[in-house]
Amino acid sequence: MKAILVGLGSAGFSWYKRLRDQGLLAAVVEVDEAMKEKMQNDPFPFYTSLEEALQKEQADFLVNVTSPMVHTVVNHAAFDRKLAVLCEKPISFDYEESIEVVTRAEQEKLPFMIAENYRRMPHIRKMKQLLDEGVIGSLSSMDVQFYRYHNVQRRYTVSILDDIGVHHFDLFRYFSGREGKTVQAKLYNPINAWEQDGAIINAYAFLEMDNGITASYNASISARGTETPWSGNWRLEGTEGAIEYVDKEIRVIRDGEVQRIEDYSGIDLTDTLAEFLVSLREGRESETSGRDYLKTQALVHYAKLASEFGKTYAIPVPTI
Repeated sequence: MKAILVGLGSAGFSWYKRLRDQGLLAAVVEVDEAMKEKMQNDPFPFYTSLEEALQKEQADFLVNVTSPMVHTVVNHAAFDRKLAVLCEKPISFDYEESIEVVTRAEQEKLPFMIAENYRRMPHIRKMKQLLDEGVIGSLSSMDVQFYRYHNVQRRYTVSILDDIGVHHFDLFRYFSGREGKTVQAKLYNPINAWEQDGAIINAYAFLEMDNGITASYNASISARGTETPWSGNWRLEGTEGAIEYVDKEIRVIRDGEVQRIEDYSGIDLTDTLAEFLVSLREGRESETSGRDYLKTQALVHYAKLASEFGKTYAIPVPTI
């Protein structure tokens, strides 16, 4: 299989190296011609026009690593050519626009996956395995704490839920196997956060999932204390014990006994690209397909509304 990579920024260059090293790269599209220097003497075709690349190159899929505001245009251009698409999150900053994109992919039976890489982290897969094996009984509540200082240059205004929190919200769904029912939230900028018009730096949210499972979230990207892992520090409470993930260590607590988990055998350690390729070869829906990911984006969308209007919001599950 061969891919057209669209976007050669910091994230795009990581994808470039991955596709190149696995012999999957057909061509690169990047509107900023100066970015071509990153490719050094690599022989791959370089285009500043997506339309030209789509006309001239033969490819099986497209990897969309453009700025989020451009995602939809790129995705539709690929769909026009009947190409499968692996897209970085979010589908779009606009929830309704995201629904339209996913609806088209589903109606035209075009494989469309979001690169939700947090689900592929080894410790996340291990905690899911432990939950599925019932080591703490039935899951009752989830709590995640996320603190980093993450002031980086972007081509858009930062929103903590769009940038980072969407990963954690996706893990609420992944760990519980349930969809969100209601959400309360407060999105705000703390004292001494950096100044940027429209930026949302901190988030607190409380979600109720199906079957009465609850999830609480406290996060900041301007924290100056000890940083958590990118996936956050987790406490998963069950009817017979708890799983804690703190500072990259998994602990299972049952009857006052603490077991540190070091054996990661028996879990799927493939990354998002491998999952996408296998799903194409097997003709099945990928784990984080656009259709599935839309349910995660719904959590973020209604959390924003809950914060804006100061009330609890029901979360309608997209029915695409």
